[in-house]
Amino acid sequence: MSNPGGGCCRCCCSFTLTLGLTALFLWLSLRPSKPKCALIKFNIAALNQSLQPPGNTTLIFQLRLENTNKDKGVNYDPVNVTFYDSPSKNHTVANFIIPKFYQGHKKKASKGGEPNATGLDRSAVLKAISNGSAVFRVDLATSVKYKILFWTTKRYRIMVGADFNISNQINHKKGIKLSSNGFRIFSYFGQVGVVLINFLVFGLINLVNY
Repeated sequence: MSNPGGGCCRCCCSFTLTLGLTALFLWLSLRPSKPKCALIKFNIAALNQSLQPPGNTTLIFQLRLENTNKDKGVNYDPVNVTFYDSPSKNHTVANFIIPKFYQGHKKKASKGGEPNATGLDRSAVLKAISNGSAVFRVDLATSVKYKILFWTTKRYRIMVGADFNISNQINHKKGIKLSSNGFRIFSYFGQVGVVLINFLVFGLINLVNY
């Protein structure tokens, strides 16, 4: 004799599993990818020893910011860029703030500035360059919100940076990648993923038992 209760439970478990798989698919498709950041240009006129006297302390830099998402826009808050004359970040050379902006799907943006490198110790840097050991540091800090379909996510903090060797100037087509081990913009989406996985596991267990 058939068991109506068992058939009903199996039907409910199948529905739960289907619902969970659908939710997981939506989560994977909506989860954003982090922007890619790179330093593609860096130049300090004061490091050009042909300039006498070296009165121009302007630092010229350019960043490339790339939104790798196919269907998600990125709203950037003001982007704070800081340069140091060593990886230890004990001494700031210059600071610049890029105004907030929006970046569309699969778009690249070149953003830069010309701050005054008032913190530059020219003689020390030139000596380091002659010894082949001049290493600067660039840090980028901002917050972003992702525009997904008809809604916008909460803000996610981004803090990335890179050490780089310098001479008179840097001009990279590929760029120096800015990264960080502490880059965590997916905390919310990760929590949602854990919930969905637990949901699926629970549904599978119940489906097997019935």
